[in-house]
Amino acid sequence: MANNPILVAITGASGAPYSLRLIEVLLKADRSVDLLLSDPARVVIKQECGLDLQGDGESVVKELLAYFNLEAIDSLDKKKSKMLQHFALKDWMSPAASGSGGKRDMVICPCSMGTLARVRHGISENLIERGADVTIKEQGRLIMVPRESPFSPIHLENMLALSRLGVIMLPAAPGFYNRPQSIAQLIDFIVGRILDRLEIVHNLNPAWPDVD
Repeated sequence: MANNPILVAITGASGAPYSLRLIEVLLKADRSVDLLLSDPARVVIKQECGLDLQGDGESVVKELLAYFNLEAIDSLDKKKSKMLQHFALKDWMSPAASGSGGKRDMVICPCSMGTLARVRHGISENLIERGADVTIKEQGRLIMVPRESPFSPIHLENMLALSRLGVIMLPAAPGFYNRPQSIAQLIDFIVGRILDRLEIVHNLNPAWPDVD
């Protein structure tokens, strides 16, 4: 799985700062990312982060690299631009649509309850849901970051069913034992947890009990 890009899907649940920070850290760690955006996700990203992602493909990549200050201005940054790809949700020829490439890691961050329900029931109406379906059937790592409050019994039953299939449920619930001093530290807490599950070394969070 290390040779395959990590599939990152962003849905319309609140929590866009988590997903953008995750992509930024992955790129800086020299990990390639295949990005999927739902239409509601674009609305939430604009509302929560002030980033207006229009169009598909290279236009989205260009906007994100500028947001991360990773514009292709030298050879290193040109490499970064090639490490990030964005695929339209109906691009059924993309790598995410087939298991022929073998196992891969996928993160749905944040994960809406609608996406959660459709993945649980094997409904693949777009590339996010198909990508999750492929990841499960190929026994790759699927990490979902559900963001809702409170959870209804329906939400909890869907999460339990997927968890029993091996899907990692990692809710957007940052800890406070490290006494965070900023929103950025709260975001990094969750991103760090995701990276732990992806087995990617990072220094975003102090390890327990190494806290001040």
